[in-house]
Parts: sequence; C-alpha cells; structure tokens
Amino acid sequence: MKREEVPSFEEYPFCLPALQHLRVLPFHPKVTFIIGENGAGKSTLLEAIAVAYGLNAEGGSRNFNFSSKATHSELNQYIRLVKGAKRPRDSFFLRAESFYNVATQIDELNVQEFYGGGSLHEQSHGESFLALFLNRFGGHGLYLLDEPEAALSPSRQMSLLTRMHELVKEDSQLIIATHSPILMAYPDAWIYQIKEGFEVVRYQDTEHYQIMRSFINHPQKMLDILLD
Repeated sequence: MKREEVPSFEEYPFCLPALQHLRVLPFHPKVTFIIGENGAGKSTLLEAIAVAYGLNAEGGSRNFNFSSKATHSELNQYIRLVKGAKRPRDSFFLRAESFYNVATQIDELNVQEFYGGGSLHEQSHGESFLALFLNRFGGHGLYLLDEPEAALSPSRQMSLLTRMHELVKEDSQLIIATHSPILMAYPDAWIYQIKEGFEVVRYQDTEHYQIMRSFINHPQKMLDILLD
C-alpha cells in the first residue's frame, strides 16, 4: 500500500477497515482467503489487485476490456504488486455480481469453446460458474475469485473445492474473498479475517465456521433467539 500517496484515510475507499492500517499483505503461494463482514473491503481490495494486475474491473481475463458501468475505485493506483520470479501463464478475475456481463462478453467474442461450448447464458447461474472453473481455468495461473460460492449449492461448493485442489496441483495461486465455510476449509490455506485490519485466523476460529456450527447443531435454540 502506497500510504504516503493516499489523499485521506477518511474518504472512500481508504476509510474501509481493510485499508485503514494496511501496509504489506503477503499471500500464500497456493490459496489465500479474505473473509469479513459485508462492507469490510474484501471485494474492493480484490478488485484493486485485479486491475493492478491488468485484469478487467468487472471480471474476465486480460483480453476483456468491456465496461457496463465504471464503478470501481481508484485503489489500484495506491497499491504495488510484488511478483515472484515465476510468472503465471494464465489469469482470471471472477466477480460474482458482474458475471452476467462476463458471459455476455464471452458470447460477443465468440470464445465459448474455452468455457465448455455453448453460451453460458443458456445454463443456470451455478452451472455457468462451474463451466468457467472446469473449462476456462487451465492451471499455472493466478485466479482471483470474489464470492465464487454465490451461485453454488453446498454440493457444488464441494465440487469447487476439488477443482481448486486440481489447480493448486497444477501450480496455480488462488486469492478468494468468500463467506463460505465450505470453501475456506481448504487445508493449509491462509485465512485473513478483516476486523480492525487483517489478522490470520484458524479455520475453526472464523466467525463463519462458529456461527454455522452453532446453527446446525442447535437450530431450534438459534431460531428461538433470532425470532423471539
């Protein structure tokens, strides 16, 4: 973070909890999760990393340059990416909220063959996500995923875990902003939880895991509390 160039930490996006004290943020060479409450700055930071890396702000690869509505922040101008000696051969930014626009761009570029064949618009939201993971992600890549679980059922999230592991074995690095306790169970990953800043937490210590475990183990008790 080029803090000396930030105009004000009281203005958006620098007022977000993720950025208030950010200086250096290392990433695991395989899988890093970024978790936290809505509004903490997960997606904003991931978007800035994607744009700084040369990817489209709304999602896609370096070949995607569409913009349906320019809403991304200027944070990418205030961060510096430090890259290793081994450069990825592939890269992709998945942004769940603008995936429809990415699917449209794929049709316009006529490159459906790299996404399983056929238009992603002709599949369900979840099926199109899986088609992307299974067909477009070729390994030896950097993959930035913003809430990839948004369209996936629990069983499909488990399928994504399997695909993540295949990509890791193919020398890929994944940075994932998520709310999914299923995904963040991936072994040996780093989990950054945003509160007043970034802190590394164990899977079992994440609020997502603890809340979900409490609800599943004691649904009636939790419902009595929530609905009283």
